[in-house]
Amino acid sequence: MTENSNSFSSNHPPLPPTTEEARLAWLRLLRSRRVGPATFWRLLSEHGCAEAALAELPVIAAAAGVDDYHVCPTGVAMAELKAARIYGARAVFAGEPGYPPLLAQIADAPPMLWVAGDVAALGRPAVALVGARNASSLGGRMAKSLAKELGKEGFVVVSGLARGIDTAAHQAALGSGTVAVMAGGVDVLYPSENTRLAEDIRNGGGALVSEQPMGAQPHARHFPARNRIVSGMSGATVVVEAAAKSGSLITARAALDQGREVLAVPGHPFDARASGCNMLIRDGARLVRGADDVIEAIGPAVQVAQVEMDLPIVPAPAPEKRGLRETANLHGEILSRLGHSPVPEDQLIRDLDAPSGVVTPVLTDLELDGHIRRRPGGMLSRA
Repeated sequence: MTENSNSFSSNHPPLPPTTEEARLAWLRLLRSRRVGPATFWRLLSEHGCAEAALAELPVIAAAAGVDDYHVCPTGVAMAELKAARIYGARAVFAGEPGYPPLLAQIADAPPMLWVAGDVAALGRPAVALVGARNASSLGGRMAKSLAKELGKEGFVVVSGLARGIDTAAHQAALGSGTVAVMAGGVDVLYPSENTRLAEDIRNGGGALVSEQPMGAQPHARHFPARNRIVSGMSGATVVVEAAAKSGSLITARAALDQGREVLAVPGHPFDARASGCNMLIRDGARLVRGADDVIEAIGPAVQVAQVEMDLPIVPAPAPEKRGLRETANLHGEILSRLGHSPVPEDQLIRDLDAPSGVVTPVLTDLELDGHIRRRPGGMLSRA
């Protein structure tokens, strides 16, 4: 089951930062208040480099009515870099060789990842295995079986280091390679009972990955963002066991938005832990009986790796000139068209009948002012 999505890849710069000064500027821009990945890429596209975007941010904020706006101080970014060095984590910026190739293609791709462990694991073909925290014995066995077989076929297993299915998948893939995507900082091992597992992943040819600052504690809002990375760096997402309302279904939804394969392991209709998987299959997800079903859906690892190597890097387009329409009027029109249900950004621009070069800076203003939220898949809603 796949679904098309709009990607910000065309807004990504063709080259990553190449100097220490540029890397520091990227980190400062990314850590500045109200600058998420989508806003980061827009600012970079509009202003050409992170240094110019940092200089312009207070002006943009002031135009949006935020008078006390300050960009991330140099000292704060330097402290994060120091903490990473002490922990042994490496920064991998979008466009660098170690950055996951499929992740670079998604909407709001992380401009930078902290990686603890073997960065090479991020470049291998990957399959995400996710599922219930309160997994059944049968679900855990299925996760381990899938992880082992996929590992033998050359795939890295990606999951979120959570209890239950995630833990089973990581444990079974330790020998072949596994990546744990963290909701908090890469140095904050959560849940605590998986500390040993996290260290085994880090020291055994796998990797711990996070877009959050070093030392950041995981909060509820971080988990959906984490989930988009789990699915984004994977050719397919397999849901092993999930309730009707669960974080695993958020990961499946993110995979659909990213145009990736979604597969599910069926379960007994009376088992609430299987209801989410059964719903996915009802709605068109491919049914999984074993690793062969996954490989049939996406192809063998060698084939997937070749596709990832051939993915193009699209240069950022030159920003369009601002039109004559009054910004204040656009603010009101945008807010009147948005509600709490997400709307595709390209649809909003078409409805406004205004050039994207005029609308996108106003969207940035509204996001910085806290009036709108960007969501995965190029979606917008009122905050």
